[in-house]
Amino acid sequence: MRATIVTQTIDHDSLLREVTDERRGASALFLGTVRSINDGREVRAIEYSAYEDMAEREMMAVLREAESQFAGTRLVAEHRIGLLNVGDVSIAIAAAHEHRSPALDALRYAIDEIKTRAPIWKREHYVDGSEAWVDPSHAVTR
Repeated sequence: MRATIVTQTIDHDSLLREVTDERRGASALFLGTVRSINDGREVRAIEYSAYEDMAEREMMAVLREAESQFAGTRLVAEHRIGLLNVGDVSIAIAAAHEHRSPALDALRYAIDEIKTRAPIWKREHYVDGSEAWVDPSHAVTR
C-alpha cells in the first residue's frame, strides 16, 4: 500500500504492477484526467496544489480503510500536483484482489474518499484566459 503526491507524469502501468501478483486475479485502475469542459466553461489546464504531507497521510488513511473494508485488496494511489493540461492524468489508483467485486468496490471507496478528504486544491485555467479556484464542496460524485 502506498499513497504519494507527485510532480511528474503518473506511470499507471507501474501502479498496476505494484498491486498485482499471482494470487490476485482481478485488477482495477482508476484514472482521473483533466477534462476540457467544466460547468459549461472550456478548460485549458488545471493547477493542482496540496498540503503534501497531510494529503499523503489522508490518502494513506483512506487506503487503509479500503483495505480493511475489502479484506485482501491491495491498493496504491498517486495524485499529481502542478500545472496539468487537458488529458493529463491527475490521479491514479490501482486495486487488486482475488475477485473483481472487492477490487472495484475498494477502488470506488478510495477515489470518493480521497476527493472528499485530502487537502488538494485545483485552480482551473480557462481558454478565455481567466482562472478560478474550484470549490470542492460542489463536486459531483458519479
